[in-house]
Formats: sequence, C-alpha cells, structure tokens
Amino acid sequence: MKILQDLNVDLHTHSTASDGSLSPSQLVLRAIEHEVDILALTDHDTVSGIAEGLEEAKGTGLTFIPGIEISTMWGGSCIHVVGLDIGFNNPKLKEALLQIQKGRFQRAERINSALIKAGLPSMLERALSISGGKGQIGRVHFARAMVQENICENVRDVFSSYLVKGKPGYVEHYWPSLKNVVSLILEANGLPVIAHPARYKLSYDLLTYMFDEFVSFGGVGIEVATGSHSSADIDRFKNVSIEYDLKASRGSDFHSPSESRYDVGRAPYSPDCLLPIWASLDVRG
Repeated sequence: MKILQDLNVDLHTHSTASDGSLSPSQLVLRAIEHEVDILALTDHDTVSGIAEGLEEAKGTGLTFIPGIEISTMWGGSCIHVVGLDIGFNNPKLKEALLQIQKGRFQRAERINSALIKAGLPSMLERALSISGGKGQIGRVHFARAMVQENICENVRDVFSSYLVKGKPGYVEHYWPSLKNVVSLILEANGLPVIAHPARYKLSYDLLTYMFDEFVSFGGVGIEVATGSHSSADIDRFKNVSIEYDLKASRGSDFHSPSESRYDVGRAPYSPDCLLPIWASLDVRG
C-alpha cells in the first residue's frame, strides 16, 4: 500500500468545461493511463464538468476530487485560487460563478474590440465556438482561434504577441476579491489553495503580505510543485509552506497534450518534508 507522499496526485487540471482540450471523461481516462491515484478537476470559474468526471471515475480505482480554479483580485494583481473537495452543488457558489461567467463574456467582447483596433479581424465568434459558450470564454480561446487563422504559429506566440499586459489584445478586468473567493470556497466546504504562486511576480514584501492575508481569510494550502514552477520555485515555496503552515499541493495545470508543459500526473513531486494537502481530502472514493 502506498504512503501519502508516494501517491501520484494531480490536483490542478482543466477540461473542455473551461479552457482544456479534453472532455472530463477523456481527462479521467488519461489520468488512469498515467497511473494517477488522485485527480482533481479544477476548471476555471465553473463546476460544469465535475459530474461527468465523477461518473467516468466510478469503479476505476482513481479517486476523483471535485475542484475549481477561481480568478481573484488582490493588490491590483489577478491571483488564482484552487478550491479542492468542494461541494459543487452549493447554491451560493453556483450564483457567484454565474456572475463571474457574465464578466468573462464582457471581457471577451473588450478583447475582441482591442484586437480589431490593432488591425486584426473579429475573433469573437470563432473563440466562442471553441469555448463552447459565453460563460467560459477566456484568452486561451482567442489564442486558439488566432492559431487556426494562421495569425500566429502557436498559443504561446499569441499570448506573448497579443494577450499579455502591454500587448494590443490585453484588457484589464476586475475579478472578485481574494477574501470573497476564499470565503466562497469555505462556504462550499472546500480547501482554498493558492495556485502557481511563482507566476505572480510579486515583490518579497507583497508576497508576504498576500500570504498573511490569505491565511487570515482561512486559506489552507499552496501549490508548491506545479507545471509552471522551476526547481528553484519549488524550493522557494517549500519554505513559504513551512513558514505559514500551509499544506502543500501538487498539480500539472494540464490543459492540453500539445500546449501544457506537463501532462496529467507528470508534474514534479512535492518535497517530502511538507504536509501534503491530499491528506485532508475525502479520498474514500
């Protein structure tokens, strides 16, 4: 029998319910193929893929954890918070997500206008078709649309040329506050986890202040080993995990076999000295 640290867990993945390229069922099957023990589906701002994932995982030996990744605002920066083991039918959570999804479509309209202003053709309809609906449209859907239109060679090129801050297709957007999102996840009986902290480019003082507040709001975890973290990042956030007594999470941040740095279940492992957050999950199946 495997001990906790030896389990192959992937607690940060995406499906076609948000901006992934595999359906929830396909994601579960890929996780099984990669010998994942515990899988969390954490689509952006939606729980619509969870029921399908749960059904596909039944009787397979894979433990499927309902999750979500919610965009928040803190100190003028967009911070992502993963909610693990959430009650995905919680009415308050569903209502809040509906409002976030309305904001996503409004942002998409502004992105499209900005791209048109930069001399590009309208990408909104194609991006909507790729996303599957107004509520889940995001920058990656515009990026895939622009690759299909041969504007750029790949998704990374689209982001670096058009969709990141300072580029012509970038627009500001204001998400719910970090405090409100942590409260929302707790309301749904979930575990709030700061996602990929190395991506935020915060100064040491701001990072310290953010984690001070996150813990005071009720946050319990941090992604130490994740798809975008280098070995130096893992070591750095190992120390943050220890300093703040935060449980360590591991996740690939998988979106697509062709676009993601790490495949499902293939992210680096968390350091053995840390308390894994999957010790706190309901893994009874």
